[in-house]
Amino acid sequence: MQQPDIEDDFSGPLRADLWVDHYLPHWTTPERSAARYSFQTEGMQLRIDLEQLNWRDEDAPLRVSNLQTGTFAGDLGTRVGTHRHREDGLVVRSPTPTRLLWAPTAGRVELTVSASVDPQCMLAAWLVGTEHLDAAHSGEVCIFEIDGHAVGASTLARSGIKAHTDSAIETDMADVCLPFDASKPHTWSVDWGENRTVICCENIVVRDIPQAPNYPTFLMIDLFEIGQPSGAYPKTAMLHSFRGWTR
Repeated sequence: MQQPDIEDDFSGPLRADLWVDHYLPHWTTPERSAARYSFQTEGMQLRIDLEQLNWRDEDAPLRVSNLQTGTFAGDLGTRVGTHRHREDGLVVRSPTPTRLLWAPTAGRVELTVSASVDPQCMLAAWLVGTEHLDAAHSGEVCIFEIDGHAVGASTLARSGIKAHTDSAIETDMADVCLPFDASKPHTWSVDWGENRTVICCENIVVRDIPQAPNYPTFLMIDLFEIGQPSGAYPKTAMLHSFRGWTR
């Protein structure tokens, strides 16, 4: 395989030419969207801290630390922006410049992670339509979503395609069983383009879907805490490496 077009071993500091360390910052305010993280010998530790604010009060209790490879939003007060994933009043609260740091239309991603085992947490990675060219470009490749309560000697994850408001594709999500403990380092990959999406985990195909978004996407990697704060803090997951190819 040819060398990747872009890569990160998450050894720090944060690569400002690749990552925005806020979760969909246009729909909320900076103190709520900002990621919590630190760099360790094995990579970047995403964190949910005890004092961390809800992403939006309307979504509470929901806190998130996220990296994404760009931003796009319309004017203050509009519903224009990347990932209009809710229909209950998402409007631009923080005007955000368009930044296409890495926004492939088709390509390959390889991502090595260790998931959280906290029962209120979810580690996820998505390729989300930027919408900067057309509001219909909203589809999503869900590489994985791993709930902490589903991690054990074997792990249940979710993977597939979400249409959102893109009428040209259909939502096709499925549970996939991983025969290992996903809190240990493991590698996901996705090849997408030309009406096909193939998602693998540890080099085993877990989803082969005859459709794919055909417009620019941002990669988003995020750790969520869903529910009222409880248990020990910080709650953490690890990002070990990322490699990306654009086609």
